[in-house]
Amino acid sequence: MRDGREWRIGTAADVDWINGHTTAGLSITTAVPPVFDAYATTWRRDDIPADVYERALVGHLVAHTPEQPWWLGYLDTGAHDTVFPRAPRVSLYWDWQYVLVEAGPEQALTWRSGHMRGDGSLPDLFFPADRSWLVSALWDDTWTCVGGPDRLIDTLQRDPLATARRVTPDQDALPPGLTRE
Repeated sequence: MRDGREWRIGTAADVDWINGHTTAGLSITTAVPPVFDAYATTWRRDDIPADVYERALVGHLVAHTPEQPWWLGYLDTGAHDTVFPRAPRVSLYWDWQYVLVEAGPEQALTWRSGHMRGDGSLPDLFFPADRSWLVSALWDDTWTCVGGPDRLIDTLQRDPLATARRVTPDQDALPPGLTRE
């Protein structure tokens, strides 16, 4: 229970379309399956507050998505907030354990406190019920990978708050000026 109501907790079936469809390596398909029209990496610049960056990103996602539930995934690192600490986990990527909750954009922006990538509250993984896009930030990355329709990626690229860079599925996802941990 959270915010005075029960929330649906996801199962392996809800992420089957991701699990086993990503590839190990440095490309964006390490985090996002190669099923979308377009891809980008996005990151918060140092001169932009975390909440401003996150609201810009989520605002664009909302604008490009018919009203529907979103799946929010919180990676269980043992040291960071999973929002529902006693909820069952689903396994993704390299058997990393996530709490997956069906909620929406407002919960994506407000539920988490304490983020492994520093300031901010966004889940580590989220996508709408219709799977029209996917946002995923892997455990050790300081950037976020996005797959979705061309028009969404174009919009993110045009917004200086989103700091997005279009990439191809086989291209290194590392944004310019950032380094791998």
